Amino acid sequence: MAYTAGAPAQTDAGTPGSMGDVRRSNLALVLGTVAQSPAGIHLTRAQIAASTGLTKASVSSIVLDLLDAGILRELGLNPQGERGRPGMGLEMNPARGVMGMEINVDYIAAGVTDLSGTVVVQEILERDNRDSASAPVMTALSALAAEVRAAAAAKGVEILGGGLAVPGLVDDGSSTVITAPNLGWRDVKLDVTGLLPGLPLGVTLFNEANAAALAELARGPSGGKDFLFISGEVGVGGGLVIKSELFTGPEGHAGEVGHVVVDPDGRPCSCGGTGCLETIAGQDAIFSAAGVADKRQTRSESMSALTSALTDEEPASLLAVQRAGRSLGVAVASTSRIVDIKTVVLGGHFAVLERWLRPPLLDSLSRYAPGKFLPEHITTAVAGENGALLGAAGSVLRSLVEAPHRLHS
Repeated sequence: MAYTAGAPAQTDAGTPGSMGDVRRSNLALVLGTVAQSPAGIHLTRAQIAASTGLTKASVSSIVLDLLDAGILRELGLNPQGERGRPGMGLEMNPARGVMGMEINVDYIAAGVTDLSGTVVVQEILERDNRDSASAPVMTALSALAAEVRAAAAAKGVEILGGGLAVPGLVDDGSSTVITAPNLGWRDVKLDVTGLLPGLPLGVTLFNEANAAALAELARGPSGGKDFLFISGEVGVGGGLVIKSELFTGPEGHAGEVGHVVVDPDGRPCSCGGTGCLETIAGQDAIFSAAGVADKRQTRSESMSALTSALTDEEPASLLAVQRAGRSLGVAVASTSRIVDIKTVVLGGHFAVLERWLRPPLLDSLSRYAPGKFLPEHITTAVAGENGALLGAAGSVLRSLVEAPHRLHS
């Protein structure tokens, strides 16, 4: 799991500000140094001191606090890079974790990762949430979260906090879904803390595509720090990452690529507009155009029927995916003219259908944004279909690394 670098080193030489502020900053610095160490490398107190510029005495005191809080764990003697007597190695405590949860149009999900980002347990429950009131959906998710929490506890992992991703615009400060058209929710305040009561870090609300983009940033190959993530579900979402930071705009609503207009004379969209990308490249739109839509089928059954039809080269399915690919290219080309982005990561059903979607997408990009995108810069999500869940959990981990005093205090 990759983490954004922590606060700059606060040396022991009289930094302005209160001693409490300096202590909090140094807690984050030490924890961030451990969290960012490569897999298999377990830094000692002396190595952390050398890396951060803090004194060995300060590092030892801070590490003791982090051990007491259960965030770090000591390992055996570590000879790596040490002169003289080896020290005790340190790692993020695998007996502590965070939970990511997701509500989408046709499923709910919950999963736990430990503090290094390794998945401990996860469950997906297919469920039709279209136009459902929030209360029964939250009740179902609460039951699933309790089940997953119990499974994590059985593996010795205690949950510290959680994140919930939903397919809509959100105000995380008030835990309110501003609008989620495909769920039929508008200005809905969610009792997120009720999903996982008693957690020291609480539960935070996230936009689904933004969370998935953050998962891709953390788990994707190094160097991919500027990209547009496009999430394909019933709706189409987008997350924009620039210089390793999620760009959400002044009100947190940037990246809504699913509502870029690709056909001005097209079908009405759930957002209230007309001819949005979602009306052509959304999951339901593709199923319908391909002739595999069936309300009696689950999401996975419909997707299986679609991929079978594509493999058999059935004309309707091929035309549906080709049109979706071309329209996706139009939306990406338009976005790239406003935001200077040259890498696109496809998630959700776009990743599943990439084999058939890619040729018309590349043709469309070459026509509407010639020379802008190299084929190798159109990739599929490393985090897989659970990107939103993993991203929500990962965001909680980052908040812990950046402010570990919340747990210690």
